[in-house]
Amino acid sequence: MRVLIPGIAGALGQRVALRLRDAGHAVVGIDVRPWPSAPQGLEVHAVDIRKRAAEDVFRRFRPECVVHLATVTHLRSVSDEQLRVNLGGTRAVFDHAVTYGVKQVVFVGRHTFYGAAADSPLYHTEEEPPLEVARFPELADLVAADLFAGSTLWRHPEIDTAVLRLVYTLGPSHHGTLGGYLSRPRVPTVLGFDPLFHFMSEDDAARAIVASVERRIRGVFNVAGPPPATLSGIIRSAGRREVPIPEPLFRWVLGRFGLVRLPNGAVDHLKFPVVVDARAFQKATGFAFEHDVDEAIRLFRAGDV
Repeated sequence: MRVLIPGIAGALGQRVALRLRDAGHAVVGIDVRPWPSAPQGLEVHAVDIRKRAAEDVFRRFRPECVVHLATVTHLRSVSDEQLRVNLGGTRAVFDHAVTYGVKQVVFVGRHTFYGAAADSPLYHTEEEPPLEVARFPELADLVAADLFAGSTLWRHPEIDTAVLRLVYTLGPSHHGTLGGYLSRPRVPTVLGFDPLFHFMSEDDAARAIVASVERRIRGVFNVAGPPPATLSGIIRSAGRREVPIPEPLFRWVLGRFGLVRLPNGAVDHLKFPVVVDARAFQKATGFAFEHDVDEAIRLFRAGDV
């Protein structure tokens, strides 16, 4: 099968591309970021998914499947450019898919779609709407992209669309929201709160995405690996030092004293869990994780420099 991957140069995109190539698929990627010395058998185009050159790739390659990974997921600041990339890029992917007869699109979103709140259910199901977006504008563009991708299910039923709401990923690349949060020796937490965090290894995440391609699933699916773990336990296992901070001081100290900088909306995500029910995805694909929490953290620590 001919598979096009917008966002191929990211840590997850590279893993997905290699797995698809090794499974015998023809893989072409689009990314503004370089992938130096991309492995043999992968064709990578350094273009912006929103530009005409990206459409040219669709026209020449005529993909049968698109795995859309070209979203900005780091939660450091709000910018118009991030909105244009996430929502504008997702619109472009689906517009080109319709124009050039793509049969299958896999949109890889995030479980943070559901938001973090004191009264939210412990396990979110796919039927639940996004919460707390007004309080966390950094998530608004990702939610908009997710909803736009989901609307393709009824707007273009000829395309088998799968919207994957993937939990945090963790691995030796240190990329991603959770990897960035744990990137420094001292990790800030909100005093008096110890939420559950749902995450999976980068390798398992790549396997799950490939399973969604090969099983050709259709619909909206939560994707998770092992059961969630407490934030304090993750920090300890990662070899970091937890720094509990009273909530009134939390926003002021972020970015100071060697602590990571986070947006204001992230505070609720360090207080309340965002945990998903992934049984529908497991049933549809037969997916089973290979790396438990301890192994995923060990792989993350292997990337420490």
